[in-house]
Amino acid sequence: MIALAVEETVVDLDQALWQVWKAMDVPQGFHAEIIEGSIEMSPTGGIRHFSVNRRLSHALYEHLRGSGYTSGQDGNVIHGLKVLIPDVFVAPDDLEEAEHPDGLGVLASGVALVAETVSPGNARTRDLVRKHRAYAMAGIPVYVIIDDFDDGGSVTVLSGPDPARGSYASSVRTPYGAEAVVPEGPAKGFVIGPDITDGPR
Repeated sequence: MIALAVEETVVDLDQALWQVWKAMDVPQGFHAEIIEGSIEMSPTGGIRHFSVNRRLSHALYEHLRGSGYTSGQDGNVIHGLKVLIPDVFVAPDDLEEAEHPDGLGVLASGVALVAETVSPGNARTRDLVRKHRAYAMAGIPVYVIIDDFDDGGSVTVLSGPDPARGSYASSVRTPYGAEAVVPEGPAKGFVIGPDITDGPR
């Protein structure tokens, strides 16, 4: 009887995904994220999506003036070997303070707030479930969800991340027409109301 020695190759999935993501040539109009063990590619949103995010980012910029923080849009937020691309985020004015060592984006540890404007279909699950867990695991203090598809529309503000559980301690849902308020961080007191959520759908 002949015994054959089989050499096992152990592949670190996170490292493999990271290498693939860095080498990707993402088509124009799309972005790619690493979420929960897979690379997810999704199209950029339509005019409604763009308009809400632009209004939100501009209002945050004005609110944060002089605070040492500013708003940004569609940038890579990196936590370990995971990559998330929030619609809007709040980070230091001097991004070098929070820059990834390889210049690939902003470290999640430097991000004070992220916001997603929910897209229809399967994208809702990504924003409401998978990205909820991912942002909490990254320890991002505030996650804002603007959702046209939640019973006439709502803004949900999540705070108090529990990285070990992948969840937030506080979740406050505000229907469209009322004002949602950011409870903490450099954007504390910032109001998300009809001036941001109203507009073409």
